[in-house]
Amino acid sequence: MALAGAVCAAALAALTAVPAQAHQRPQWDVKDTGVVDVRFRGLAAVSRHTAWVAGTGGTVLRTTDGGDTWRDVSPPGAGELEFRDIEAFDARRAVVLAIGEGEASRIYRTNDGGATWTESFRNTDARAFYDCLTFFDRRHGLAMSDPVDGKFRILSTGDGGRSWKVLPDAGMPPAQQGEAGFAASGQCLVSAGSSDVWLATGGAARARVLHSADRGRTWTATDAPVPAGDPARGVFALAFRDRAHGLAVGGDYRPGEDSPRAAARTSDAGRTWRPADQPPPAYRSGVAWLPHSRTAALAVGPTGTDLTTDGGHTWRTVDTGSYDTVDCTPDLGCWAAGEQGRVARLER
Repeated sequence: MALAGAVCAAALAALTAVPAQAHQRPQWDVKDTGVVDVRFRGLAAVSRHTAWVAGTGGTVLRTTDGGDTWRDVSPPGAGELEFRDIEAFDARRAVVLAIGEGEASRIYRTNDGGATWTESFRNTDARAFYDCLTFFDRRHGLAMSDPVDGKFRILSTGDGGRSWKVLPDAGMPPAQQGEAGFAASGQCLVSAGSSDVWLATGGAARARVLHSADRGRTWTATDAPVPAGDPARGVFALAFRDRAHGLAVGGDYRPGEDSPRAAARTSDAGRTWRPADQPPPAYRSGVAWLPHSRTAALAVGPTGTDLTTDGGHTWRTVDTGSYDTVDCTPDLGCWAAGEQGRVARLER
């Protein structure tokens, strides 16, 4: 265990060191998924070897050999659905969310690596639109919908996604006019530990982050210092390395629009947020902490990847490829996914 820890520490140091030359920067190794007409906004990294991606056309792919080969494990009959989030517990068990109004919002679950799927939830409320999933452990998880009757709606499962129920909204603060979540990367709802969960919003006068310390029963809302005041602006993704330290990224997703102050950070579980001193140069839709690091993280978007090595104070661009979402694993397996079937793994 000590030797393995030393190897991980050395690899992490190499990834996050300020490079002397461009070729020494951390780089994405693009994998051939065999598809070019799918946009993967859902990503679940299990390890350096195993990852799941989910996207347009009801598509779900899985690799167990580091991305050398990919298996199409899409649920039968899901071709009209838009998968935007996937959460995987290992190489065999995963839960995937389809977004959309009314019955387009659905949740599927597999226990056998995608050989078979069970539809465990279908939204029957035309006012609801589900955006993101998160799990605290292998049994307990939540899904969130845009506001219904003036409040964000939360689904809960206690059996690994086999069944779902709508939680009471008495502990949810009122939504702002036009406020919603962004189903851009599967990271508008994230958790840390056994009971803390955060929800990112935009589309209203102020971008906000909502926090619950009791698995979604009661919430508090805090303004986030990222672009807001327009349906295309807000916080698009969150990442917490523990229950106190978190990152938020977003901006304006429209191509060519400026996104100043596109990142923020918190060290008090989201009670307060501070803007990055040097934010990413453009809109970012995904963010993830590098494993075994207290200060390093990646942010991704259609115009590039940025790295912070100081806990979100400053960001520098390390890649200009287009990605929508990013996820990392304890064995230093960082993956990214996006448009045109693009999936990549981070290499030294």
